[in-house]
Formats: sequence, structure tokens, C-alpha cells
Amino acid sequence: MEQVDTNHSPEPAPASPREFFSKALASRTSASDIDLDGSNVAYWCYEPVTVTPATRTILVIHGFRGDHHGLLRVVDHLPEMRVIMPDLPGFGSSEPFAGDTHTVERYGKFITGFMAALGLGADTVLLGHSFGSIVASHFAAANPGAIRPLILVNPIAAPALEGPKGLMTKLAVLYYQVSAKLPRRLGLAVLRSRLIVRVMSAAMAKTRDKELRAFVHGQHDAYFSAFADRASLLESFRASVSSHVAEVAGQLDLPVLLVAGEKDEIALLKDQHKLLEMLPDGALEVIPDVGHLIHYETPAPAAAAIRSFLEEHPA
Repeated sequence: MEQVDTNHSPEPAPASPREFFSKALASRTSASDIDLDGSNVAYWCYEPVTVTPATRTILVIHGFRGDHHGLLRVVDHLPEMRVIMPDLPGFGSSEPFAGDTHTVERYGKFITGFMAALGLGADTVLLGHSFGSIVASHFAAANPGAIRPLILVNPIAAPALEGPKGLMTKLAVLYYQVSAKLPRRLGLAVLRSRLIVRVMSAAMAKTRDKELRAFVHGQHDAYFSAFADRASLLESFRASVSSHVAEVAGQLDLPVLLVAGEKDEIALLKDQHKLLEMLPDGALEVIPDVGHLIHYETPAPAAAAIRSFLEEHPA
């Protein structure tokens, strides 16, 4: 078994010329950790600036190779909400699952254990971004009544290995497989290559704002390579490309909000419309001029859509 990298957290993201977070965010933040099934899980709580009748508790599940940092700009634009964001096992500051494969089902069991440990009840809002949308939707389908409602940002609405993006996905599968088989130091160097991370970041960023692009690249440079080891990373990647939200759409008997990017080349807009038709109680918010990085590039309209949706579906 490959040794887990216990010192993988990168240096904090460099300061940007422009402030991309409010000063109030730090005062809302507290960091904690908890042991679940033999693994230590790090998580962060963001308390509301002011508690109002609209205040809800939102549990956030981040995307593949991300961690809690990725959704911070959205949290910052929801000052009236209580938000809880764990680093998923195997990513960020959380340890991988002890003796378990990193599958969509296993991540769902993690949500069950995490919610129980924190005493989160059925009025908890569950939000998933990208790969997190797969985990969150499959959890909601398998555990009716456990949360309400469900919010999916940049949801993976269709099979990744099919359609026009199938070839690129298969190349990515090869990339992770080869990296897992190389000698440890070389394999990690390939996976954490600044050049590859930058190419990925540049491909996903759609903003023409130079300072915002620099911020996005800095975030990816700082946090995209904070994974525990190659084995859990490969397992999580396989999970991310072998499942999608549409598989369980018909079983989601609760209000579901889809927040989609008009220019998303990973979760195509046409697939979001198809997914919407499958949902018993769904709504779709399309944000213009953004792709798969809604959480970085357009947090304000995303937060506004979330706020409106929760007003329509109170606890």
C-alpha cells in the first residue's frame, strides 16, 4: 500500500491584487476535525452574521480534487446562512477512508456519518458542486427525507465517458492510471505538475477579467494538488466519471435546484435541460458567460439563486 502523504497541504494561495473575500468571512469561520470510521475528517463552519427567519444550515460537498476553499466565495455571499464544509476523505486536510474504496456510495455513507456526528437533521440543505453533485444526489436518492432541499452547482448531468467530451475523459482516465503506476515520487510529480494544473485551470476559466483569472489560477495552484495519495485519488476519479446525477433523477422526490454555467464544457447546458425534465420537482438557474467555475467566477448570482430557492422552500 502506498504511504499516505501526511504533509501534502500546499502553501496558502498568494494574495491577489484585488480582494476576493470580505473581511467578515474570517470572523464567521471556525475549523474543527472529527474521527469517523477510523479516518480524521477536517471541516469548517461559517456562522451567520445575523440570524434571520431565512437562516438555514447548508452542508456543502465539494468537487473532485478540490477542498473546502473552492466554495468560499459562494459562502461569503450568503452571510445569513450557516454553512458547514468538510474536506472530503482523501482531499484537503482529511484522511482517506480507512480500508474502504472511494466510491460514490462510500462518500454517501460518509455524509450519513458526518451528519449524525454533527447532529444535522432533516431540515439541512445539501449542496454539491461538480463531483459533489453526484455524491449529493445519490445520497439524497438513497436516503429520502434525510435532507431538504437539494442544490447542485455545475451538476454532472450525463455520463462523462459518452458524447463529445468522452475522448477527453478517456485520456484523463489514462493520465490517472499511468500516474498511479509510476514510481511514487514521479507519479506524484506528474499529478501535481504546475503546468498540467495551469492548463486545466486555463481551459475551465471563462472570465476575461485578468485579476479574477489570476485569482482562479492561484486557487488551483494552491489547493488542487492537496490529495492524500494516488490510490484514493484514482478511486475518486473513477467514481467521478462512472456516475452522474441523471442516474437517480427520478428518485429525487424533493425540491432540487440546478445552477448551471452557460459555457460549461464539462457539464453541458443541453444536458442540464434534459436533467431538469427528469426531476419530479426541479428548477434550473443558468448563469451566463461562465463555465464550470461558477463557485469562483460568479459567486454572487449563484448565491442569489440559492437564496431565492430557499425562500421558496423554507424549512
